[in-house]
Amino acid sequence: MKKLMLTLAATAALVSPAHADMLELETDVLTFGFIKLTDMAPLAVAYEQGYFDDEGLFVTLEAQANWKVLLDGVIDGSLDGAHMLAGQPLAATIGYGTEAHIVTPFSMDLNGNGITLSNEVWEMMKPNLPRDDTGRVAHPISASHLKPVIERFRTEGKPFNMGMVFPVSTHNYELRYWLAAGGVHPGYYSPENVTGQIGAEAFLSVTPPPQMPATLEAGTISGYCVGEPWNQQAVFKGIGVPVITDYELWKNNPEKVFGITADFAEQNPNTTRAVVKALIRAAIWLDENDNANRAEAVEILSRPEYVGADAEVIANSMTGTFEYEKGDVRDVPDFNTFFRHNATYPFYSDAVWYLTQMRRWGQIADAKPDSWFDEVARSVYKPEIYLEAARMLVDEGKADAADFPWDSDGYKAPTPATDIIDGIPFDGRSPNAYIDSLPIGLKGSQTVVGEAVQG
Repeated sequence: MKKLMLTLAATAALVSPAHADMLELETDVLTFGFIKLTDMAPLAVAYEQGYFDDEGLFVTLEAQANWKVLLDGVIDGSLDGAHMLAGQPLAATIGYGTEAHIVTPFSMDLNGNGITLSNEVWEMMKPNLPRDDTGRVAHPISASHLKPVIERFRTEGKPFNMGMVFPVSTHNYELRYWLAAGGVHPGYYSPENVTGQIGAEAFLSVTPPPQMPATLEAGTISGYCVGEPWNQQAVFKGIGVPVITDYELWKNNPEKVFGITADFAEQNPNTTRAVVKALIRAAIWLDENDNANRAEAVEILSRPEYVGADAEVIANSMTGTFEYEKGDVRDVPDFNTFFRHNATYPFYSDAVWYLTQMRRWGQIADAKPDSWFDEVARSVYKPEIYLEAARMLVDEGKADAADFPWDSDGYKAPTPATDIIDGIPFDGRSPNAYIDSLPIGLKGSQTVVGEAVQG
C-alpha cells in the first residue's frame, strides 16, 4: 500500500502543474478549418507539438475547398474557427458579402505572399528591367514595367487577366496596390457590379490558391497573387516567375488571422483564451532561435493532410530564402514571420488598412468618417483577449513578457514611406487622409455609379 501511495503521489506531482495551468473550458472538442497554404502553420504546429493538448483541447483540423466554404463553415457552426483572410472578418461584420459578426483574437503571420507572372509576360518585361551591381534584375520590380505589356495585349485585342484568391483577400488588395503604384488601374467595385473590373486595365478574378499554377499554365491568366507555396511551385514547374514579394511591397504587412464568431468568443471565453495560448506557443516555436525549427515545420506542412506540396518547394520560402527567376535565390529572412515584430498581435491599424483598401476600390461604396474605421476595427480585432492569453503563458513560464506589447493602444506606429513600394506612408489613425493620398482610387465622397466615378 505504501508503494502504491508513493506511486500515486509521484504521478500527481507530474500532472498537477499542467492541470493548475489549465483553464476551465466551456467546450473542449473543436474543429478548425484551413486552406492549403504555408501560413496555416500555427494551427498545424499547435496540433503536432501538443500545444492544443496542453490546454485540454481536442482539436481536429480540416482543409477546406476555398475561402467561401471556409467562411460559411465558421458562420454555420460546422467549424468552430479557422485560418482566415484578414479581410474576411471585417467584410462579414460590415455586411460586404455574407453578413456575420466574426472576430479575431490572433493574427497568424506577416508577409508570405508573392506576385507571379507567366513566362510569356516575363520575357516581354525582362529586357527593360533595371539591373543591380551583380547584373541581376533589381528588386523590387515596379508594375510600371508591366504597363507596356498590358498595352500590347490590348492592341492585340486580348484582355490582361490576373488571379487573386478572394475579393476581400490580402492578395486582392496587394495585387491592386502593386498595379496602381505602377500606374495600372485594377478596376472598381460598385454595389451593382461586384466583379471589381469597372474601368480596369488589368482584369482580376478569383482562383483558389492550389489551382493558381495550373490556371497560369493553361493560359487562362497571365499572372497572380497568392501565398506560398504556390509562387515557388510556378518556379519549380518552370511556368512562371515571381516578380515581387509582399515583403517588398509593404514591409511586414499583416496576412492571415484566426477567425471565430463573436458568439463563440462570448459563450466560450476560456476556450477562446486556451486556443490563443496554444497558437501563440506555436508561433513562438516557428520563429525561435533564428528559425531553427523551420526545417521541421516544412516536413509537417508537406504532409498531405496540411499543405501537401513537396517539402523542397515549401522550404524555398519557409527557411528564409525566396527564388524569383529560376536560379535567382535571394535571402528574405522575414518572408514568413509568425512571431517576430509582434506578428501575432491583432492591431487595430491592420484592420484599418484593409478597410481603407475596401473603400479605395469601391467595396465600401460611400465615404466614412475616421471614427467609423476605428469602431469597426475594435469590433473585429480583439487584442484584449490576446493579451489575456499571453499573460497566462508568461505566468506559466512558457513565454517571455518582453515579447508582448502590453502598453499598446492597438495602433502601430505609422508605416514609413521607405517600407512601402509607392513611398506613401500609412497611419491607421488617419484613414481618410491616407485614402486621399493615394493617386489611383476613390477619394473623399466619390462613388462609382454605372461605369463612372462621380463626385
